[in-house]
Amino acid sequence: MLARIQLSDDEVQRLTGQLDAIVDNIAKVSEVATPDVVATSHPIPLNNVFRPDVVGVTLTRDEVLQNAPDQADGRFRVTAILGEER
Repeated sequence: MLARIQLSDDEVQRLTGQLDAIVDNIAKVSEVATPDVVATSHPIPLNNVFRPDVVGVTLTRDEVLQNAPDQADGRFRVTAILGEER
């Protein structure tokens, strides 16, 4: 029932033309997508853009927890979710 979309006659006419264009383009891709063409996820090779991991200045546990609304045993204490109260 949810998949039924009410369309006017004008919308049906316009969308039919658009659907025809989509089907034609899929057919064109199918013509060139032969087994000897390697599948790619990106048309241009990508290089690794990550920076190296370098240890920097870090906060102490006390500094991290100083503004926490609730804490226990040196950790943030948060409300249990999914009924898993401990």
